[in-house]
Amino acid sequence: MNPAIVYAVLVVAIVFEVLGTSAMQAAQHFTRLVPTMAMVVCYAIAFFFLSWSLRYVPVGIAYAIWSGLGIVLISLVGYFFFGQKLDPAALVGLGLIIAGVLVLNLFSKSTFH
Repeated sequence: MNPAIVYAVLVVAIVFEVLGTSAMQAAQHFTRLVPTMAMVVCYAIAFFFLSWSLRYVPVGIAYAIWSGLGIVLISLVGYFFFGQKLDPAALVGLGLIIAGVLVLNLFSKSTFH
């Protein structure tokens, strides 16, 4: 399988996970039906695509990419859409997460099988 396709599928999984987490915020403790349903659908789609990518990417690497990029993206969503603040320490931490994902993908020989 072409690695670009596999990583594109993993990115789709990450995007739907971020959408699901955003919907969870909007669901207000499951008291709003539409955001709650959107959350369930987004998480189902996210896990479907994540499970597909695990055919080709080791689970530890896939989860590191999933969680790292998910943290960065949901932090940006929180900042731009939910009014959450990111202080300098948070920005440094997010930068380190991005650096870690890049190191895994650019220098590790265990990212694809």
